[in-house]
Amino acid sequence: MADPLARIPYVDGILTAEQVAETAASIAAMQEPSGAVPWTIGEHTDIWNHVEAAMALLAGGQVAAAERAYAWVPTMQRADGSWPMKIVGDEVEDHRGEVNMSSYLAVGIWHHWLIRRDVTFVRRFWPAVRAGLDWVVSQQLPFGGINWTPDESGALLAGSSSIYQSLRAGVALADLVDEPQPEWELAGGRLGHAIRQHRELFLDKSTYSMDWYYPVLGGAVRGEDAFALLRTRWNEFVVDGLGIHCVDTNPWVTGAETCELAMALDAIGDQRRALALLADMQHLRGDEGKYWTGWVYGDDVHWPVEHTTYTAAAVILAIDALGETHGHATEGSGIMRGTSLAPHFAELALECGCPSGDEVPGVAPRPH
Repeated sequence: MADPLARIPYVDGILTAEQVAETAASIAAMQEPSGAVPWTIGEHTDIWNHVEAAMALLAGGQVAAAERAYAWVPTMQRADGSWPMKIVGDEVEDHRGEVNMSSYLAVGIWHHWLIRRDVTFVRRFWPAVRAGLDWVVSQQLPFGGINWTPDESGALLAGSSSIYQSLRAGVALADLVDEPQPEWELAGGRLGHAIRQHRELFLDKSTYSMDWYYPVLGGAVRGEDAFALLRTRWNEFVVDGLGIHCVDTNPWVTGAETCELAMALDAIGDQRRALALLADMQHLRGDEGKYWTGWVYGDDVHWPVEHTTYTAAAVILAIDALGETHGHATEGSGIMRGTSLAPHFAELALECGCPSGDEVPGVAPRPH
């Protein structure tokens, strides 16, 4: 009989395959009968974190739970292609459409393709992916950022950076099903330029660590520019031995953000610091493979007092990313490095007066 753990990722000296499988099972245990994966039991579900959980379930060997999670997503999509901000027990609590949440299904379905190679599954979800990304692209602002919700004005840097990854996944899916989407490529070129050259035009959320590292995690910033960006606030956000701050004003380290920064570092080849961060945050591991959201040092308490699916999911995806060279990884381990996505878009600057061109520092553009 085949070993069920043989395909589960692990990183030597940090987590074993058995521990990763246990963490995936802890996410599945919090999944609702509908397939939704809430932040924690009794909390709300949002599509971005739900898709991230589905990706982690798949990487962690919970195939049936992952596919139930994906099956739920189109049931909550609206006629315009968007998804609502918050859903509780399949009832919409916050009706606002949010662009980052409405784009991320593309990343999840591409990740599923990488691991399962099931084109029928891809075609099943392609209409939802296409409608979601069409809606997101329609929200692009003149400077290239994506307006975060039609009800509020302005683009969020972290969200727009994630959308850059989603557009590359969407174009990869479009190529797979032979339905090219050139407007997504144009939007991606404008978005990439805005993230690289005009971060000051996004809404100021600089107190959050996500605004600092997401341009790297989402793939728009690479090469020496990425190292330079991460140097700017490393000492403000990183706490040796514990992880990274969620916000720069509080002595509070959070597991999901720490794992995301680890994946951003892995994406630019800095595996030494990535491994250190992933090891540091393991103090948040609880019983049965669950993960506490964060830790308030000084007071030395977990806060909030909850185990969250999104933290557990970030751990699994970080283990998978680093397992490629330090243990074992799935075929989807490069999803954050972007190695399997559509090539980077030709940079476009239409409204800002900057010169346009195909040269993007640290990355190769998508061929015409």
